[in-house]
Amino acid sequence: MKILIITTSYPLKQDGSEAAGSFVRDFASTLGKDHRVAVVYPDNNTQSKHLDEVVTHYPFQVQKLPLSLLSPFKPNDWGPIFRTLSSGQNVVDSAVVDFKPDHIFALWALPSGYWAYQISKKYHLPFSSWSLGSDIWSLGKVPVIRSILRMVLRNATTCFADGIQLSDDVKKISGRECQFLPSTRKLPVVKKKNFRIEPPYRLAFLGRWHTNKGIDLLLEALEELSDADWEKIEGIKIAGGGPLETLVTEAIKKLQKKDYPVTQLGFLDVQEATDLYHWADYLLIPSRIESIPVIFSDAMQSSCPVIATPVGDLPLLMKKFNVGCLAKDVSSIAFKDALSSALNASPDNYSEGIKVASSNFHMNTIVSNYVKQVSF
Repeated sequence: MKILIITTSYPLKQDGSEAAGSFVRDFASTLGKDHRVAVVYPDNNTQSKHLDEVVTHYPFQVQKLPLSLLSPFKPNDWGPIFRTLSSGQNVVDSAVVDFKPDHIFALWALPSGYWAYQISKKYHLPFSSWSLGSDIWSLGKVPVIRSILRMVLRNATTCFADGIQLSDDVKKISGRECQFLPSTRKLPVVKKKNFRIEPPYRLAFLGRWHTNKGIDLLLEALEELSDADWEKIEGIKIAGGGPLETLVTEAIKKLQKKDYPVTQLGFLDVQEATDLYHWADYLLIPSRIESIPVIFSDAMQSSCPVIATPVGDLPLLMKKFNVGCLAKDVSSIAFKDALSSALNASPDNYSEGIKVASSNFHMNTIVSNYVKQVSF
């Protein structure tokens, strides 16, 4: 089967800042082992070299990346948004003529799904869409955009979503079934991890320093930990980057002045991230809003228990698989209490649950499930 993937996030380099795009690249390369695959994606460098053994590239020109920073609520972004929409649609059309796909896969529902919908009408090609939380929970709240979103979802041959609750929300908007397709990425193989059975423990955060990801909640929680809790901590590494960098830097310096073992790191590439997961006894997920974060699947693949807030599908998954400690609510106090509970338990308690969960978030499993749904 020949599959054309349309996406607005596809990293040409993997330095840790690519967010959901890391899933798309790994998905495409894995799918390309058994099928012919091409990808339409944005690029702001006309001199880029696009070499891949199994994937054909069709980049479209944009002014800046990532496109997720563009917002229809900012008038200054309207020009770049319209130019991006035009450029993307034109390259999708050219790619279809050149590559002649059997099926189109749009990641995400907007704008990729809209491009796929337009081209499917023109060339009578089936397409499937894969929705992110931002498609449904943000853009889906805007009346005109919601109507476009509904039209795209209703005309897709198959709808996928990056979350269990998100799948239900897609169904509510579209009035049709939506399949859960988790996002993940391929991590380097490392030696078997030994779970610690007693403190001191190592804790790690990796992600965007943004209010949605709750980095501020984590830092406030660390301030509230007791001296007895800190005695059970060997070290904490906080990695990533984003708009709250100043807040993060100042908060970490404040903790360091108290001689607490907190280290600040930048974005990590996939090997560095894997090394961090192997180092850590617990991975911290203090998010305010999530579906199922890629960092969760990373943790499962890396045999790393998590301490998380009860958002999105995390409560369901953590109850089902028993893979860590869940806060009672989304607040710094609740996350502090979850940290304290984890520090007084043993990561080894979650080893069996992680083994079971990891198979559900393996890239080969995800690609296989996708192909079964869209094969015709």
